[in-house]
Amino acid sequence: MPNPTAAMLVIGDEILSGRTRDANMHHLAQELARAGIDLREVRIVADDEEAIVAAVNALRSRWQTVFTSGGIGPTHDDITADAIARAFGVGIGVRDDARAILAARYEKMGTELNEARLRMARIPDGATLIENPVSGAPGFTLGNVHVMAGVPAVFQAMVASVLPGLTGGTPLISRGLRVERPEGDIAGPLAEIASDYPALSIGSYPFIQQGRYGANIVFRGTDAAEIEAAMARLASVFPGETR
Repeated sequence: MPNPTAAMLVIGDEILSGRTRDANMHHLAQELARAGIDLREVRIVADDEEAIVAAVNALRSRWQTVFTSGGIGPTHDDITADAIARAFGVGIGVRDDARAILAARYEKMGTELNEARLRMARIPDGATLIENPVSGAPGFTLGNVHVMAGVPAVFQAMVASVLPGLTGGTPLISRGLRVERPEGDIAGPLAEIASDYPALSIGSYPFIQQGRYGANIVFRGTDAAEIEAAMARLASVFPGETR
């Protein structure tokens, strides 16, 4: 039985401008692989409501689970919650349980829960809250879409809150083999191995070091014995040139 599928939508002008390097996709991919959920697509869109709505609707209709990161803070450009509500065709407003979480958090900090911070309590109708043990402001789940913060520490905490409630499959195993030969030499034997092991995903990632050409071959799958057999076969083709 195939593993469940997932997609990710990264939201933010700062990612597209290059000012911020996204770390959340890397973390999510690793966590989903451990849970046996296949991350099949990742999109990045600007802080633009039309773009967010279109991407969310496309992804949630194609994949079983969607994760978003970014755009749920207190500033004017944090428009993800409104876009999600629009994508699902539901209303949105400040919700009492979310307000209570923020009120308790800011009272403990001795900080005012002003109108800007209260924006983080605006939750689409019908959504359930995602716990945020780092900074308090919750994410939320609506349908098959999990809406999370963009700050990596908060995103990671929210992923940890959500994953136990998802149905997983067989964890993905990944193994690598370094072959010190140009890809042109590796391609033929590698194609034969890929044909003989169709259940495996086999990728070739070339490098040049000190003028020498080579490639890191990565084998991915759910059967450790198959992976080891495929790796051993490739190593036998290039004895003394793999490690």
